[in-house]
Amino acid sequence: MLFDSIVYGPIRSRRLGVSLGMNLMPTTAKLCTFDCVYCECGWNQPVSHPVLPTREQVREALASHLVALSPNNLDVITFSGNGEPTLHPEFSGIIQDTCALRDQYCPQAKISVLSNSTQLGRPDVVEALRMCDNRILKLDSAIDATMRLIDKPVNPNLTVEQIAEWLSLFDGDFTLQTCFLRGEDNGQIIDNTTSEERNAWYAMVDRLHPKQVMIYVIDRATPLQTLSKVPKAEMEAIAAPLRAKGIDVIVSA
Repeated sequence: MLFDSIVYGPIRSRRLGVSLGMNLMPTTAKLCTFDCVYCECGWNQPVSHPVLPTREQVREALASHLVALSPNNLDVITFSGNGEPTLHPEFSGIIQDTCALRDQYCPQAKISVLSNSTQLGRPDVVEALRMCDNRILKLDSAIDATMRLIDKPVNPNLTVEQIAEWLSLFDGDFTLQTCFLRGEDNGQIIDNTTSEERNAWYAMVDRLHPKQVMIYVIDRATPLQTLSKVPKAEMEAIAAPLRAKGIDVIVSA
């Protein structure tokens, strides 16, 4: 499922409420530093010269939609779209524009960015994310081999430790997002719900102390068709030890 415009919706997000979506990637193919087995946008497609919207095009498209909307009917402006939004070279300026437009047209709405955390080595991306209300940052496993099976990073040398160091830059002021799933890929078992996986993930949550944890299951068709949905009762069991420590955990199952 690809988004064919810069701005889409509003849609009702199971995690964020009434959301106006923002797509900074091409409208004809996914462009991402991950190629996650569960991504609703499908697999990465080779694009020799990807066409990204300009900062001005994004500003004009967002302004047009906000003018047409009833401001009280919008909970959040969400950057996600056809890939990793922080890849856009003008991401920082786009966030500045979005903050100004939000303040003008719908000051009660939050600005959220769903990111896979791979661009946090760039200071401009970190500073732009600090301007947002919700930094929803992915970590699907605290074990390298599993992270690579699930997320299939374009950079084969990417490690969980590197991601953790980047996430630490926010001193806990972010939402940690994890998709729990099971499946098989070319004979390799994918399962980030085992006791080993959970213990490593719990230790990472303790280390990063995010202000919120968001765990969810696959909800739409996935490019890897062998995946299975984790039952809601099991997701609640995964959340329970964190909640017992007073951590805010949102379960979408």
